[in-house]
Amino acid sequence: MKITRISVFQVNLPLEHPYWLSGGRLKFEMLDATLVKVETDTEFVGWGEGTPWGHTYVPAHGPGIRAGIETMAPFIIGLDPRKILDVERAMDLALPGHLYAKSPIDMACWDIAGQAAGLPIADLMGGGSRTPRAIASSVGAKTVEETRAVIDRYRQRGYVAHSVKIGGDVARDIARIRDVEDIRRDGEIVLYDVNRGWRRQQALRVMSATENLNVMFEQPCETLDDIAAIAGKHAAPVSVDEALVTLQDATRIARDGLAEIFGIKLNRVGGLTKAARMRDVALAHGIDMFVMATGGSVLADTEALHLAATIPDTNCHAVWACQDMLTVDIAGGRGPRNVDGHLHLPEKPGLGVHPDEDALGDPVAIYA
Repeated sequence: MKITRISVFQVNLPLEHPYWLSGGRLKFEMLDATLVKVETDTEFVGWGEGTPWGHTYVPAHGPGIRAGIETMAPFIIGLDPRKILDVERAMDLALPGHLYAKSPIDMACWDIAGQAAGLPIADLMGGGSRTPRAIASSVGAKTVEETRAVIDRYRQRGYVAHSVKIGGDVARDIARIRDVEDIRRDGEIVLYDVNRGWRRQQALRVMSATENLNVMFEQPCETLDDIAAIAGKHAAPVSVDEALVTLQDATRIARDGLAEIFGIKLNRVGGLTKAARMRDVALAHGIDMFVMATGGSVLADTEALHLAATIPDTNCHAVWACQDMLTVDIAGGRGPRNVDGHLHLPEKPGLGVHPDEDALGDPVAIYA
């Protein structure tokens, strides 16, 4: 089997509500999605997606994905997509770094490999739990009153996990954390996501003021060096996501005890192939995980669910899905959807969902 053609589609994914991060520093209303169709000299066709969360969040943007694929395509055409490590090495040689540009190709190859084997991706990766995964909501940086309203909206959709965005103002962050903890229901999972929005002194002030609440914080500071500098001065469990990009990051975090949780975002780390290595580092060191698409449609959410299914139930807190935040659906209701705040692993071979190609418009690029 050989890859014979790669078609690239650009799709705008409007958000249902404007979304704020890091104390209101960053506002998002539309996501720039790149869909990739990988065809072979057989009947098997794979699909992938790369959707960064805008272009100001981390070093990734939609046009960069499409430029990266243009650079890598000549080195990918002719390879066997089932030999995923060969494809990974070809991409890494053709374009060092730029992991987010490689993620959609990696997803499409896993999709083809699963179809060829007659197995869902999670089973092809070694075995997938059928326990439905809790979906973590994403509650943008808001006032106390707005935070309550958004959490209530997600609760009405069945959500039992919430990622509450904070950061930038110590007093406001402490007030929001205390208020959310006051209304937290039994069994709910709440992660307070700072998105790198604190300086070291701000992190320690908030963590100290809320220590009696026993809450979890995600990416409290900009870098791993910052997180390491404050690690011995607070008792709160920490999750790392923005600073978890490479396998070297994962091994440093595990070796130095910088975090108790990995937030694995598939588009950021380069796709399933590279994310699976991070999963294994986490499991070897007793580190729990959240698994997330960086953003995107049900395709990106499904990829995250496949990885989450390969993690033991006790080690996987939740998945984050973007589909409930969008006003468009490129897959016509197919694929795993919110059922009482949980996603269920698709039983179909490969990824388990493909987009409605007629709704995507013409490709912006074709490589053959």
